[in-house]
Amino acid sequence: MDPYSAEGELINIHNHFHQGQYQEVIDFDTSALSAENELPARVLALRARIALGQAEDVVADIQGESEPELAAVGALAEFSLGKEDAAVKTVEKLASSAGDNQTVQVLGGTVLQAAGKSEEALALLSQHSGSLDAVALITQIHLQQNRTDLALKEVAAARRWAQDSLLVNLAESWVGLRLGGDKYQQAFYVYEELAQAPSTSSIATLVSQAVCELHLGRVEEAQSALEQAIQKQPDYAEAVANLLVLTVITGQDPAELSSSLKKAAPKHPFLVDLEEKSALFDKAAAKYSAKVSA
Repeated sequence: MDPYSAEGELINIHNHFHQGQYQEVIDFDTSALSAENELPARVLALRARIALGQAEDVVADIQGESEPELAAVGALAEFSLGKEDAAVKTVEKLASSAGDNQTVQVLGGTVLQAAGKSEEALALLSQHSGSLDAVALITQIHLQQNRTDLALKEVAAARRWAQDSLLVNLAESWVGLRLGGDKYQQAFYVYEELAQAPSTSSIATLVSQAVCELHLGRVEEAQSALEQAIQKQPDYAEAVANLLVLTVITGQDPAELSSSLKKAAPKHPFLVDLEEKSALFDKAAAKYSAKVSA
């Protein structure tokens, strides 16, 4: 039986992780799990700790471990600590020696994509056999490549064999937010249900709900959801970044939020992209410097 299926032992801890409920993953009672599911559960808990900023502790915890799954976790932790070259080198070795391992595929693919090696990431992930985590990551990569057609194809194929999966619903929502139109509302329903139910709510689902609200033109509702997220965690970069965007849209001064984002995540993709665009604008503007007539 698939441990992540509706009847599987890991369905709840797996859903907690993908709902952004990282502390629930860490606190999950694994004492009754069968032996074969102990390592996958540990991997999820370690990934949750990395997501909560505890990468250094994770590296220390797995020191001396030999399982490829834990080596992949170590690479992810190293990458989050800024050791990109070491992390990529570890993943490339794992891809050669344990490329058929699901955890190596997903975590290795995550590191490679974050390092800008999309084709290598997709090559590794393409070896998966019925892994929804791999499907979700492949979908994200295609969206980052602006290949919505391939992302849609990936999700449609997964929907045929995993109809009621949370991950398929989430992946479908990611694609829907790119397609637009009535897909915005469909994505909103998914995230609203997750964000408003106490058993599934998290700052991540609140931010996702807010993004949907923004696309639907519901600015006040989006602001409310983002403020809830920031109230729970003031330095949560995704909430700050999206509230910054909302502030610009509504014509308010974004300076304070921009400063907050720089403190929370100096290399946030929004800031990196803004800096690149500003440099391109300055370069273009320099070609049209004003000329004073005599």
